[in-house]
Amino acid sequence: MTDTAPERRALADRLEEAGVLTTPEWRAAVEAVPREVFLNPGVFLTEEGGRWRPVSALGTEPGRWVDIAYSDRSLTTQLDGHLTADQISDPVTGSPTSSSTTPVTVVDMIENLEVEDGHQVLEIGTGTGYSSALMCHRLGEDNVTTVEVDPEVSARADSALEAAGFSTWTVTGDGLLGHPRRAPYDRVIATCAVRRIPLTWIRQTKPGGIVLATVGGSWHYGTGLAKVVVGEDGTAEGRIIGRSSFMQARSQATLPVSGDLSARTAYADSERATKVPPTMLAEWMPAFLAQLAAPGAQFVRAETLEGAQLRYLFDPERESFAEFTANGGGWTVRQGGPAALWNDIEQALTAWQSAGSPDITTVRLRITRDSHTYWIDDNPSLRWEHQLA
Repeated sequence: MTDTAPERRALADRLEEAGVLTTPEWRAAVEAVPREVFLNPGVFLTEEGGRWRPVSALGTEPGRWVDIAYSDRSLTTQLDGHLTADQISDPVTGSPTSSSTTPVTVVDMIENLEVEDGHQVLEIGTGTGYSSALMCHRLGEDNVTTVEVDPEVSARADSALEAAGFSTWTVTGDGLLGHPRRAPYDRVIATCAVRRIPLTWIRQTKPGGIVLATVGGSWHYGTGLAKVVVGEDGTAEGRIIGRSSFMQARSQATLPVSGDLSARTAYADSERATKVPPTMLAEWMPAFLAQLAAPGAQFVRAETLEGAQLRYLFDPERESFAEFTANGGGWTVRQGGPAALWNDIEQALTAWQSAGSPDITTVRLRITRDSHTYWIDDNPSLRWEHQLA
């Protein structure tokens, strides 16, 4: 077995240089936990044409496998909820459903968790188990409970944790519900994205405790890392501390819009020129604002047979749409359904521009039993309240 101690030290050096690894306790964890153990039975690497090439430890030269394991990138470990790299030999298409997140993201999150000796931590989304192992090393395995909704992923994580010398409270079940056995917790961390932070996570956190989770809509980008502190009254308040991108929690995931898009947008209630271009939604902060203004909307990009660009917003629950067509130097929007999706998003974007285009870290968040409220400064046009059903 290849000794990866030099690679672990080099990884720790890079994370320190990046400014995300700042404490000696977490550096010791990074140097001690072998990431390659948590990549079995293999990973999928991207290829041209949107295909995935399976790579396994058994079929790869040891040095090459170590290079992959300690690369500064996320490594996909499962496609379509079931396929792993040991099951096939040729490149395939598919949607990633489990991965080993890039170390810079993992370490940045756990540093922001502000753990102290003796803290009990609940992790939502075990995944490969690498972040679980880092926390076990830092806090002791008796102080870490980790939840994974996929039983196959959970079983592989358990094996990897055991191989790395750890045995922790690993729970297979609904990752949104958490696990009450050892609640309340001092810290809760989610390694999946959610449309809203479940109140059950807040209830399982001690007053003064921290919940850290990636929030946004159903988009794979334009999401933010929320850090909230739980109050004595059972509410939580904090802010977005930076950009963050994770796979959606499966129980909050939405099905992508498919089928005949022209049929979905055949009957519009209005048509006009846009005040801002829909291409802004390809940028991180505008995409985040769009998901605050229209939390059920999905953004779809397409083009006609002639090559003309098309952009769509769909909200399946409210049966509403917005269709954008490039028109010379501008864009035309057609909207249909009970919700004027683009009106709400456009208002948010223009208010944000008027306020000087503040960064995502200016967004604050308050969670109560009845709603999630986001706001920037005291600007009433930059305030969004999402009522909980």
